[in-house]
Amino acid sequence: MEQIDDGIIRLDGADITDPSVDPDEIRRKLGMVFQSFNLFPHMSVVENIILAPMRVHSKSREEAISEALELLDRFGLREKAEQYPDRLSGGQQQRVAIIRSLAVKPRLLLLDEITSALDPVLVNEVLSTVRDLKEHGMTMLLATHEMGFAKQVADEVCFLEHGRILEWGKPEEILENPKKPQTKEFLKRVHEAGRL
Repeated sequence: MEQIDDGIIRLDGADITDPSVDPDEIRRKLGMVFQSFNLFPHMSVVENIILAPMRVHSKSREEAISEALELLDRFGLREKAEQYPDRLSGGQQQRVAIIRSLAVKPRLLLLDEITSALDPVLVNEVLSTVRDLKEHGMTMLLATHEMGFAKQVADEVCFLEHGRILEWGKPEEILENPKKPQTKEFLKRVHEAGRL
């Protein structure tokens, strides 16, 4: 999606920034969920979900629909299958975006500020979905400003500034005893706002 300026990115031990690596092969292993949902407005919920499994993984329409309905059942949205995105709440749209990513059975799920476009009331339903994914063993890379949530679900946290890693470690180490002044200042503001 983006060219890196420096460093490498590894997935399952392989350097995926190596020019000899097939980017489509990598994309097949990833699910991506963006802060702005990115659902196709002219397609129903189920049509949004089955598109990638059919195009990327060559599944039959019937198989893709069956799996999509199972995922919608799992996340309590089965009754929304034939609805269009504009008929859903923001939280429901984000959960559909997560389900759409899960439909390709990714090895890694990338979640980019998935609660930032939601009002506070809807944030909890999306965070509950992420908690469920963690409990079911999904590997996720989550970019978030929801520090309390990160502390609950993350195995590791990484603080970034201008694309550089400031601190990386267990949530209890980093969130309770940060070493870098920038991390300390950020967490001080988070505590003052009552968000940790």
